[in-house]
Amino acid sequence: MDNKINISEALASVTEHWSQRVLGEANGQLYKVAKGLGATNWHKHDDQDELFILYQGQLNIELRDKTIELKPQDMFIVPKGAEHRAVAPVEAEFVIVGMNITSTKEGGKPN
Repeated sequence: MDNKINISEALASVTEHWSQRVLGEANGQLYKVAKGLGATNWHKHDDQDELFILYQGQLNIELRDKTIELKPQDMFIVPKGAEHRAVAPVEAEFVIVGMNITSTKEGGKPN
């Protein structure tokens, strides 16, 4: 079984900001890549934590009481139930890890 995935190639296939591409699933967790520019809407996930690993660019995770600034190679876990939004002042490429279910199907994706 060939499970090897190249993250750069997977990110190159993402053509819409704030859309996610599932790379795989392990132990009930989905591993996804996404690109962002601008900001998502405020939202929360009542059923799970959400892990962001920044691959390239800059990504700020805004919580209601603080902002976490991510640079390449940084990781941040948004706790379950925490209202948040992702803000990318320049294009960001990142990996997201979360359970294979979600309480907000579209997350905070802007319309």
